[in-house]
Amino acid sequence: MQNYLLTTLPSGARVISEPLETVRSVAIGLWIGTGSRDEHDAHAGVTHFLEHLLFKGTQKYSAQEIAEIFDGFGGELNAATARDYTVVYARVLDEHVEEALDVMTDMVFAPALVDLDSEREVVLEEIAMIEDTPQELIHDLLTQAVFGNHPLGRPVLGSADVIANVSRRSIGAYHRARYAPGNVVVAAAGNLEHQDLIRLVEGMEAKIRPSGRRPAARAPWVSAPPPRLAFQRKDTEQYHLCLGAPGISRSDHRRFAASILDGILGGSASSRLFQEIREKRGLAYTVYTFSSQYADTGQIGVYVGTREENLRDCLEIVAQQIEAVGAGDVTENELARAKENLKGRIMLSMELTSNRMSRLGKSVITDSELLDLDRILAEIDAVDAASVAELTRVLLARERLSVAAVGPSEKRVLKAVEPVCPDLISAAAA
Repeated sequence: MQNYLLTTLPSGARVISEPLETVRSVAIGLWIGTGSRDEHDAHAGVTHFLEHLLFKGTQKYSAQEIAEIFDGFGGELNAATARDYTVVYARVLDEHVEEALDVMTDMVFAPALVDLDSEREVVLEEIAMIEDTPQELIHDLLTQAVFGNHPLGRPVLGSADVIANVSRRSIGAYHRARYAPGNVVVAAAGNLEHQDLIRLVEGMEAKIRPSGRRPAARAPWVSAPPPRLAFQRKDTEQYHLCLGAPGISRSDHRRFAASILDGILGGSASSRLFQEIREKRGLAYTVYTFSSQYADTGQIGVYVGTREENLRDCLEIVAQQIEAVGAGDVTENELARAKENLKGRIMLSMELTSNRMSRLGKSVITDSELLDLDRILAEIDAVDAASVAELTRVLLARERLSVAAVGPSEKRVLKAVEPVCPDLISAAAA
């Protein structure tokens, strides 16, 4: 059982917490309902750049003072930008919650937005690092192929051209528009009381502009563009390739079946793709399935990194296993193992206050269904082989698959992919 409390303050900010009396730590997150999908093309990357700038100091604290305070706590302070949201989060001892929250709310609502040029270089280096890391770059390429020109198709880090030229004025305007109290969730889990957390947040609301309005609703995801092939030439020893398609949202009732599908197909060491491609045949070192879930859609896919001579064999095995699972060829042992694996990972993750806080904050900021743990475990147990097979046929049908690849030769990629996605290759060649 998970007990959480949710309160909406007069400012529009929402506060959600889960008290845990058996720990001494508290995890706190300030979740802002703005992500890379909320940017215009001309501002691609501003959300992530702004996240960096939150750490460069506020009207009350310098960047060094922020670092020294959390180092003095023996705690952690970090942030992340996703497609649906931005989050600034910390984990500290319960005795430091008030001071930690004071610093964090200052960072979020009153950033000084200074040192733009030095931090600009840091973000440009981060973009360059992704470009130099095929295992990371391939996922940006696949996302572009799957979502096309929709903002979901852009890399979260954005465009180097935008980052190199964006002004402080533009970033400040974006901050004022998006970091409004009605677009912020304060989530916490650990040794604290909900009413104490509300009191702390209300006491710090002088930093927040007095408006309960949330920003205008983002453009919804309507329909997927036709599958595409995205290739980037790099002189790598391996070819890095992903097959992928639009997936399901965070509130889709099929998300439990999707997690079981991931465990059976490629999400664990005992999964089919890991066993067939790596363990039995030695065709690749890394092969796995993955999925992302957003407020209104998602993404599902398969990654494999291998040498040129193994690429076609790997893809044929991937296609064969997808078809087998889609046809209902799932044993009772596979299904049971995937369920227990998923339940075990969820329960183990809930031993960390940071994971409990993240579950609360992410659900509220994305307006997603928030189930207690007993209900989640029951939903997992209710998944049967037929629902896994049906979801496989729906999400991973060959005609839905886009392809992204990084390697020395596009011609080699086309040749390897053709048996798996012949229509896509024909369209790419036209």
